[in-house]
Amino acid sequence: MFLANALLIITCITAFSLGLFILVSNPKKNENRILFAFIFSIFIWLIANLLTNLSSDIDLALFFVRSTFIGPILLCYFLYLFTVVFKSAGTLSLRHAMLSFIPAGLLLLATPTKYNIVSVTANGADSEVGAAYTLLIPLMLCYTILGLVNLVRFYRKTNDGLRKTQVRYIFLGMVAALVPGIILNGILPVFGNYSAVLYGPNVVIILAIFMSIAIVKHRLLEIRLIVARTLTYVLLLATVATGYAALILGLGTAILPTSSISTAERIFYVAMALVIATTYQPLKKFFDKLTNKYFFQDIYDTKDVLDQISSVIVGNVDPTKVQKGALSAISKSIRPRHAAFVLYNSSRQLRTAQVIGEHPDESSLQDFEPVLRRLGKKITDYDDPESSNDRIRKELSDNDVVVVAPLVTKEETIGYLVLGPKKTGGVYSSQDIGLLSIATNELAVALQNAQRFEEIQAFNLTLQEKVNEATRELKATNKKLVALDEAKDEFISMASHQLRTPLTSIKGYLSMILDGDMGKMNKNQTAALKEAFGSSQRMVFLISDFLNVSRIRTGKFVIEPHELDMPRMVHEELRQLNELSESRDITLKYEPPGEFPTVKLDDNKIRQVMMNMVDNAIYYTPDGGTVTIQLYVDGKDIVFKVIDTGIGVPKLERHKLFSKFFRAGNAKVARPDGTGLGLFMAQKIIVAQGGSIIFESEEGKGSTFGFRFPLKVIKL
Repeated sequence: MFLANALLIITCITAFSLGLFILVSNPKKNENRILFAFIFSIFIWLIANLLTNLSSDIDLALFFVRSTFIGPILLCYFLYLFTVVFKSAGTLSLRHAMLSFIPAGLLLLATPTKYNIVSVTANGADSEVGAAYTLLIPLMLCYTILGLVNLVRFYRKTNDGLRKTQVRYIFLGMVAALVPGIILNGILPVFGNYSAVLYGPNVVIILAIFMSIAIVKHRLLEIRLIVARTLTYVLLLATVATGYAALILGLGTAILPTSSISTAERIFYVAMALVIATTYQPLKKFFDKLTNKYFFQDIYDTKDVLDQISSVIVGNVDPTKVQKGALSAISKSIRPRHAAFVLYNSSRQLRTAQVIGEHPDESSLQDFEPVLRRLGKKITDYDDPESSNDRIRKELSDNDVVVVAPLVTKEETIGYLVLGPKKTGGVYSSQDIGLLSIATNELAVALQNAQRFEEIQAFNLTLQEKVNEATRELKATNKKLVALDEAKDEFISMASHQLRTPLTSIKGYLSMILDGDMGKMNKNQTAALKEAFGSSQRMVFLISDFLNVSRIRTGKFVIEPHELDMPRMVHEELRQLNELSESRDITLKYEPPGEFPTVKLDDNKIRQVMMNMVDNAIYYTPDGGTVTIQLYVDGKDIVFKVIDTGIGVPKLERHKLFSKFFRAGNAKVARPDGTGLGLFMAQKIIVAQGGSIIFESEEGKGSTFGFRFPLKVIKL
């Protein structure tokens, strides 16, 4: 009796706590309210049985034993009412509500009257039932059968995986309560063991626990923790109480038949206590493992999952790898049947980016884009019927979607993470929602960056292709230009050679006439012929420049050094330019060196450079100016300089002065017929023989051009 009462006390406390928790968790839901009433009916039944067992007075025991009929009537009625509300998703019709008059009327018979229990001895033993008992038992069976029928019909009709799982939990609770109830209150009394009847009422709490698990969907971890641990210790206590008590009492009676407690009895009881102490922990672990298997299949460490997602985000810029890695981490922890990223592309069109799981048709996720757009920026869990209107819930249910988590950055919503029902048949807990809330914030930024990186890569590929195409076109054009340039060089070379021969002849005859070999001429004739001779000379220099440029381009530019007396060469060239300088009123000053070494240079090319520099100085110096020519030895170098008082070179154009075909702006005005080849060729000729160009200038005040050769390079 003591063990039965102790177990009743524990079960009463469990029922009261569970009922209170159910009511507090969501007092506005009809399912919670009726489940609370069901559990409270269990509490009334249990407390009535406990008070009956504790009453030593016959009258008091009779009162309490008659009260035990109140609980079962209400219990079966609220069980039926719960199935009605469960089947109709929380609604209760007036017809079903009016059925409450039937148990209310029968409660008049179930209350402490002579119609239910006729007589009883102390502590509720040897009860004799009355006429009401024959009415109450069929009614209880009727309510129970109607409830089962409602659940079976609903299970066959619904396509909602979650609701099917809830029905399975309720059926499991009924079996878990019915089987031990039949054994304790049916089978054992048949074999004459009426003491087991005392434990019968306790098993109903198992049904209450499974029903609670079925409907308390969101924030399920807390209720499951209470239920699982309570069930663990209830099972543990029941096993210890029944098994060990039977073992001790049975063995004690068989081994120690005497009524007095001897030393041997004490030793025996101590030994049994040691057995209990040593086997308690393994047994507790066994029940913990058993309850964890069914109640904590989907427990995980949120921090570990977030670390996995962060590792994927940090280690990848490929959007496909980020999506796949994140879905893998989420799927392993939350365990949805399927999960998918549905993202907007650059045109704001929704596309299925990545899918993990068993979803039958990835493209079907596109069908409810308008629904997704109406969801807002918060995570929505559609396990809860109150979380959305029926239309949206139905549309998502048709696509086998339970949770929708928007991927929101500061600028916009870039897409959604959609999850199907859990593989375990459970619901999404507060831990799951919290994980998704944190993860989607990080993933939204990461996926947006990855998308931009992908767009940049695609742009780079497009740009690279365009660059390659432009390069190919440029190469083709360049080949044509090279061919044209070669044709041009060939033409210039040919034309220069063809022009050089008649010009040499013309220049020779003009020189002979000017020297008087053809007879005496008057002053006007002499002046005209001198002008013609000068023009011929300039034409020869120009043709030489063209030939040299062509030779440089074709690789035929050759330096042919010979022994050279530079002071004499300078004197000869200046004599040819005296008439030109006199015609422009330019004073030519030449300071020949006292001593000058004989050097080895290309006579024709050096002569061409000198003439070009002096000729430029004369043409770019205003009338009345001065051009000074210097030739001297400067330490280990020989130096040639042409110093003028001419127009100078603008500062901003000096860096281009020795480029092919370049002419400064003021030079074009002073001498429109220039080619821009003289200084270009002068630099090439001087550098090719180991020398360096001298250049100094100040715009409007004059310029200095010349060259310098190290004696060790050119001295004989």
